[in-house]
Amino acid sequence: MASVNPYLGFNDECGPAFDFYKSVFGGEFTTRMTFGEVPAEYQAGPGENQKLMHVALPIGKNTILMGSDRPSSMGKGTVGSNFTVSLQTESEAEADKLFKGLSAGGKVTMPLSKTFWGAYFGMWVDKFGVQWMVNYEYPKQK
Repeated sequence: MASVNPYLGFNDECGPAFDFYKSVFGGEFTTRMTFGEVPAEYQAGPGENQKLMHVALPIGKNTILMGSDRPSSMGKGTVGSNFTVSLQTESEAEADKLFKGLSAGGKVTMPLSKTFWGAYFGMWVDKFGVQWMVNYEYPKQK
């Protein structure tokens, strides 16, 4: 079965954003490469060697959160509301930890709480403009 891995694009904030995500999720980067570390034909413009060309952080069992900075030749990216990274947790405690960590410095749009659909759920926009939601499904009663 194919897997889906969110890939986030940034305007010069990929490094700080992924350092922040690593501080919340833990783990180690499987890849963290700047434009200055790639062959010359793939490098970004002058003065952009410190930008991240690609970063990958495993989160959860089968998911890798990935990202990169946009080189100036591509123009500035638009921060939009057309996607949300959705996290499914294995407990309320894990939902609390991720919500608290990732919403720090951001804006909570729906506080974490029990819902009418049988879940523990919350939403926020992090300090880098990325939209997130976390959901813990309560076990179904038989």
